[in-house]
Amino acid sequence: MGLKRAVDFFLALLASVVLLVPILIVALCVRLTSPGPVLYWSKRIGRFNQIFLMPKFRSMRVDTPTVATHLLDNPDRFLTPIGSFLRKSSLDELPQLWCILEGKMSFVGPRPALYNQYDLMELRTAHGVDKLLPGLTGWAQINGRDELPIPEKVKFDVEYLERRSFGFDMRILFLTAEKVIRRKGIRH
Repeated sequence: MGLKRAVDFFLALLASVVLLVPILIVALCVRLTSPGPVLYWSKRIGRFNQIFLMPKFRSMRVDTPTVATHLLDNPDRFLTPIGSFLRKSSLDELPQLWCILEGKMSFVGPRPALYNQYDLMELRTAHGVDKLLPGLTGWAQINGRDELPIPEKVKFDVEYLERRSFGFDMRILFLTAEKVIRRKGIRH
């Protein structure tokens, strides 16, 4: 656990420096294309089901209901002018480097549930997945991302819990980069 935290911190610090200019450009684009704050802070479930605030570049309008995107009647109507691009490119996730630096997230782990995704939290807790730090990416992310039903997602989270290792994390990071470049598994 200590090694993983040290690697997470070092990589997040390095990524923050290397990506500083793209982060600033995305922030400016969000600000110029829609009214409201640049960042959206959502209540998420962390390790041991503790709520924390997770930042993302805002890709949805400020009047969007606070539910998982797949539960919206027509999610596309809530997207900002650059929202679809931010989501498909995963650039909206860049501010989460802050949560990794703080130790509230890891690069690899189960994606943090929204505070009101009770079915997901309940299944994860029943299988011990709640003991893990949530991740910027995870085994479920590269095996279906937005397309997975909750029981299937938890199955992959449990598999990650059982198989976690430095090598497995590196494999997941590599496969995540491939998915982001190819923009696979993203609905909105």
